[in-house]
Amino acid sequence: MTISVDEIIDRLGGADAAARLTGVGTEAVRKWRQSRSIPAKHWPTLIAATGLSLADLSGPVPLGTPASQTSTHMQDQTAVPEGATAALVLADGAVFWGRGFGAHTAATAPVGEVCFNTGLTGYQETLTDPSYAGQIITFTFPHIGNVGTNIEDLEAATIAARGLVVKQDITEPSSWRSTQPLEAWLRAQGKTGIAGLDTRALTIRIRDGGAPSGVLCFPSNGRFDIAALRAEAEAWPGLAGMDLAKTVSCTQSYAWDETQWVWPTGTGTQTSPKHHVVAVDYGAKRNILRCLASAGCRVTVVPATATADDILRHKPDGVFLSNGPGDPAATGAYAVPAIQGVLASGVPVFGICLGHQLLALALGAKTYKLDRGHRGANQPVKDLATGRVEITSQNHGFAVDADTLPANVRASHVSLFDGSNEGLACTDRPAFSVQYHPEASPGPSDSHYLFKRFVDLIEKHG
Repeated sequence: MTISVDEIIDRLGGADAAARLTGVGTEAVRKWRQSRSIPAKHWPTLIAATGLSLADLSGPVPLGTPASQTSTHMQDQTAVPEGATAALVLADGAVFWGRGFGAHTAATAPVGEVCFNTGLTGYQETLTDPSYAGQIITFTFPHIGNVGTNIEDLEAATIAARGLVVKQDITEPSSWRSTQPLEAWLRAQGKTGIAGLDTRALTIRIRDGGAPSGVLCFPSNGRFDIAALRAEAEAWPGLAGMDLAKTVSCTQSYAWDETQWVWPTGTGTQTSPKHHVVAVDYGAKRNILRCLASAGCRVTVVPATATADDILRHKPDGVFLSNGPGDPAATGAYAVPAIQGVLASGVPVFGICLGHQLLALALGAKTYKLDRGHRGANQPVKDLATGRVEITSQNHGFAVDADTLPANVRASHVSLFDGSNEGLACTDRPAFSVQYHPEASPGPSDSHYLFKRFVDLIEKHG
């Protein structure tokens, strides 16, 4: 701005008057002073109240400002703001400039669904959660990277997300558990991030308009072809109808015996299992497998494309259907017949997230894409049988349509955010599932009872 934020606020009559005039709180006005910029949506009000011109308010454009929503200065979207080294380009033409970190993008920049995650912790687990395949994650919490990374918190060997968006620059790690800074880990994994964005504006955009397609560009030569990037975002088909489970699943069966992490020894080994569980890997998180092992199970993991015969030949006491990415209806093309075969055998079944949706499809229900999705560690869910409310961790963009559940299936849990289905249980066979992640410990142990419920079901029908 060619005129300072402090001077504008003074012309409006002070912070309280500025807040009343623009319809915000005084805390927002304090942040205007701190960031030395005022969001463009307030500029018409400021111009009318102070007599300032658009030129007075535009000047150099702050990093992170969406180009299509600011002054005419930014309509030339090939003009790179001073200090910008990366850009997030949305399919509707909005351009968010920022500072790139991690790996430089190649000739073809990563494209995906731009979503947001509200978790205050667990960014490493989020990035490696296979359920985030096909997505660029906007972290609403500003302090990302402050505890570094370590090998124990990986949910998969590689990063599943296509990129990440953060508010503040990555800082040096401050944790005794850190073995590598976040940026170095991202570079080693070939993944890109962008900092300096107005993540609040981007989150509101996603909240109000749904998750858009976007391209994250951090070129080594500093050159941006905005028109080409927008075309790439527009051409991306989106997650609806997309089967991603096969891209993140294992390719062959393997055994798992690692148990949950506990202080001070770390993870352990299950040496005396009581039951054998086959876990179908649609993008399984490691901590789910650890919870199964800690519950007394010997775990055999099989690929997403395993048939009912492939699963049952292991002679399991129970079958677990894992989380994973993409559209359940697309994955269901091969998963549903396999699950129906397992159900027909009478073996107890437990599903989480995508596994919940696939079980619902196998039982005859339908799924649909949520407008915004549920991603974060503070999602309240009500157990309809007990009335108990659990604070849950979630990551899903699709949901089960509870109105389509057949007569022999009851809804067991419901979201207190939007009333969407969060769980189901069969009344005539040993099968149940939940939409959320009981292994992620947001409560911290509100939902761990589900693993015991699965073991109890195995013992009852053994």
